[in-house]
Amino acid sequence: MPDAAIAYISPVMIRSGRTNIDPDLRDPEAAAADEADAPVLDLAAEEEEAPAEGTVAAGMEVIKAAVKHAPKGPGVYRMIGAKGEVLYVGKAKSIAKRVISYARPTGLVTRIARMVAATTAMEFVSTKTETEALLLEANLIKQLRPRFNVLMRDDKSFPYILITADHPAPRIAKHRGARVAKGDYFGPFASAWAVGRTINALERAFLVRSCSDAVFESRTRPCLLFQIKRCAGPCTGEVAAPDYEALVKEAKLFLSGRSQAVKQLLARQMEEAAEAMEFERAAVYRDRLAALSAVQATQGINPRGVEEADVFAAVQEGGQTCIQVFFFRTGQNWGNRAYYPKADRSLEAGEVLASFVAQFYDDKPPPGLVLLSHEVEDQPVLADALSALAGRRVEVQVPRRGEKKDLVDHAAQNAREALGRQLAESASQLKLLQGLAEAFGLPAPPRRIEVYDNSHIMGSNAVGGMIVAGPEGFRRRDYRTFNIKSDIAPGDDFGMMREVLERRFKRLLKDAPRAGEPAEGEVAADTPAEEAEADGSWPDLVIIDGGPGQLAAARAILDHLGIADVPLVGIAKGRDREAGRETFHMTGREPFRLEPRDPVLYFVQRLRDEAHRFAIGTHRGRRKKDIRSAGLAEIGGIGPARKRALLNHFGTLKAIERASLEDLQRAPGINAATAQAVYNFFRPQG
Repeated sequence: MPDAAIAYISPVMIRSGRTNIDPDLRDPEAAAADEADAPVLDLAAEEEEAPAEGTVAAGMEVIKAAVKHAPKGPGVYRMIGAKGEVLYVGKAKSIAKRVISYARPTGLVTRIARMVAATTAMEFVSTKTETEALLLEANLIKQLRPRFNVLMRDDKSFPYILITADHPAPRIAKHRGARVAKGDYFGPFASAWAVGRTINALERAFLVRSCSDAVFESRTRPCLLFQIKRCAGPCTGEVAAPDYEALVKEAKLFLSGRSQAVKQLLARQMEEAAEAMEFERAAVYRDRLAALSAVQATQGINPRGVEEADVFAAVQEGGQTCIQVFFFRTGQNWGNRAYYPKADRSLEAGEVLASFVAQFYDDKPPPGLVLLSHEVEDQPVLADALSALAGRRVEVQVPRRGEKKDLVDHAAQNAREALGRQLAESASQLKLLQGLAEAFGLPAPPRRIEVYDNSHIMGSNAVGGMIVAGPEGFRRRDYRTFNIKSDIAPGDDFGMMREVLERRFKRLLKDAPRAGEPAEGEVAADTPAEEAEADGSWPDLVIIDGGPGQLAAARAILDHLGIADVPLVGIAKGRDREAGRETFHMTGREPFRLEPRDPVLYFVQRLRDEAHRFAIGTHRGRRKKDIRSAGLAEIGGIGPARKRALLNHFGTLKAIERASLEDLQRAPGINAATAQAVYNFFRPQG
């Protein structure tokens, strides 16, 4: 969020009904303001006996005490739990009025009652305007992820198209992640496939290069892309620098939404060339116009009167919400993506949508038009907030008719179909979890499964990986890696597993102590899923890759930490690592197998394979980082001469990593044994 978004910040904290506010922090005029417009509460009255901690009454007492010091103007408030965790982040035009509404003796819905009961402190941040409050609220929700807020679930960033600005001949490329490279970014696109398709078409339309700078500098003759008329050939001077700059400028105009202007320019140039009897040049413009038409002739619905817009449609069914987002830029569909935000079942679609949209644009620029399927609270404030982020006017509309309404209806239909698939998969997943509970003798279907695996090469770059799964499938946001720090003998898988589990559960004991039953008078969770959300860090089942030795090591660590109630399962691979012949080990139970065609067996195999993939991928990433810092020196038999021969032949270390065995053998001075060593080094087994 821009630094200028918050003009004035005044934090206030109340804990357990007692204030620790510095009187100098208060605005004297606000303190003396008339409070007649707020509900009247006798804050001086004290009960003979303080309410039990963790009850709704106790939470209300905290809120009543906090109201004394709550700002009268706009801002953001945070409700804090007993462990210091943020329970809820909200914004308000008047913080005092909004906060006092939580202290009403009656009329609180179950979700709010549970939130109030868990509140032991409140914090306030004043802002200059309600727009700034909305921006700050969205930023804090994404950072803190309070369990009572609507949370946008998204584990990967959007890809963009980048036209670089750090080279005399700019190139076009796909970009994902932080925008550290100099240049112009266009997007977002819903998928890497959409970016690739668009770049291919733009190469034909504008002839902008897509090769890396290293390849560009090493060319002595035009490449194949020049031959097939997908690049102007600036690397070898096939196009003059001013002419190439004009092509790049046209590409930027097109991606910026000026597609009609670019097409009109090309059409005029084609006509001028034809009138001058320069038919070859006219044919070039004709082909470029055809390529631009191909860019805009994408699959799905394509608007004629909407040049740039994002479309959001929310659908609710079975207690879940799906929000489908479509991206339209330069009059074309740049793809769509479905989201399943975490939200309380009692929230209406419009409430979920409002919070989701604010969080969605916290880290990306909004377009000039945002179309919604439902009316949302404070829609003008949302439009002002998005305008502040974009640095230009952004409209937020709920269309009732016409082409824009068709776009929203199309998005809603996609959301409905995606949610139907999600619910069907969830039902199937629940059956698998029930079968897993029966097979492993668990008291209930596990809500959180943690699977651990290690990866290393003779002890070097050793890492442990933890993946997490539950009723909704793999929770990639919860995946964790552990760089093995202790001095463990090479190949000591037992020692690695002990270190990983010890670090994991020591941290868990510190950050999320085991939750007990609700105290008398405390509001309990409505459903098992909500209980899991309240204590969602603790696993209901731990699976490790290994046999009785690994299981004993893991059990010893948990017993040492006083954790005896977490079920442990070890998976030993079958003979010749044959899938379907795995043996399962559990403490106090004879080793057993599942039927080869049992769906539960396939499910456990998927969990194990995902943990293996994650651990191997992390290990390879660390190893490649070390390799890039040390070059090829770590490979036995590779001296300075062979290293130089490989780099001269392939150009870069990345190309050597990707080379096939046959390609390595063709490199000058590289024999079959050396090629095999290099090939094996970059593709370890296990």
